[in-house]
Amino acid sequence: MTRLLSHTVRADDAGQRLDALLAARGLYPSRSAAARAVEEGAVCVNGATVTKRHAVSAGDTIVYEVPDEPARGPVAGQPIDLDVRFEDEHLIVLSKQAGLVCHPSADHCDGTLVNALVHRCGADHLCNVQGEDDRLGIVHRLDRDTTGLMLAAKDDATGYALMADIRDRAVDRRYLALVHGVVAHDTGMVDAPIARSAHDRTRMAVRDAPSAREAVTTFRVLERFEHGARDDGYTLVDCKLFTGRTHQIRVHMQYARHPLVGDLVYVAHAPKDPSASLGLKRQFLHSFRLSFTHPLTGEELDFKDALPCDLAQVLEGLAPRSLGRTEAGEEVAALLDDAPRPRL
Repeated sequence: MTRLLSHTVRADDAGQRLDALLAARGLYPSRSAAARAVEEGAVCVNGATVTKRHAVSAGDTIVYEVPDEPARGPVAGQPIDLDVRFEDEHLIVLSKQAGLVCHPSADHCDGTLVNALVHRCGADHLCNVQGEDDRLGIVHRLDRDTTGLMLAAKDDATGYALMADIRDRAVDRRYLALVHGVVAHDTGMVDAPIARSAHDRTRMAVRDAPSAREAVTTFRVLERFEHGARDDGYTLVDCKLFTGRTHQIRVHMQYARHPLVGDLVYVAHAPKDPSASLGLKRQFLHSFRLSFTHPLTGEELDFKDALPCDLAQVLEGLAPRSLGRTEAGEEVAALLDDAPRPRL
């Protein structure tokens, strides 16, 4: 839960950037936290959402959201099993299991990936590039119920380098998603800005708002499945992220009227019959490939991750309804044949 507070800009603060002011006045614990709040639409100036670079004026009224709970201290390590695929003194590549939250929040105080990383590496051997002690090691995130490959960094130099590579699109992140409906074209792109929903603070949405950030997702159709009596068919797609916004693939595919199967949040265009979810209790979304250049050694690294059992079983059940794989589908299927299976 959050609460709304307000702050009136003083004359001697006029001209400052909004995120700098929020941090300098202690309204948020760090400038990065302030910037993130602004970008998520949690801050308004004189009733309007603005960008983090907005220059404030004397007398402006800033309304901002903060958690109900007090700020947390350093995260304690917890012995949570991790499926680590690569590790050296600089970084870790792991396959995240479903249900594992990346970092503590108001709803998840512990039992997170950060707790596991602190236990494994020690707090002094994890990057703190997010500027907050509860995000040690984190350079990018996967949603709680999204599975698959992700990165963590052990030192700030590596963390900043990886974040820069992600921002510059030098890290190739690919996701398998099963969506509702039969996608007509073999390839597509969704280029639509994302911001916090104006109607529900727990959701993101495609919006034309000052707080909206560029978001680009491309996809390739791998396999189509014919419609059934209670659904409008399905399509397996390979999504590639060119940006890393919260819930990006889920929001973009819903915007394209092909929401993810099993997604309980972005369901506006999904069939109403519960059986259309194919028994899934989470979104069908798996980070199956991660390719990047090691920022310290220069080594080219390429990791693949086969589908976890629950998602693989859904595809096995749909196999009799297949309309055939595309050329891209054959390519990905061959790649995953040799990929290790998640062990968690």
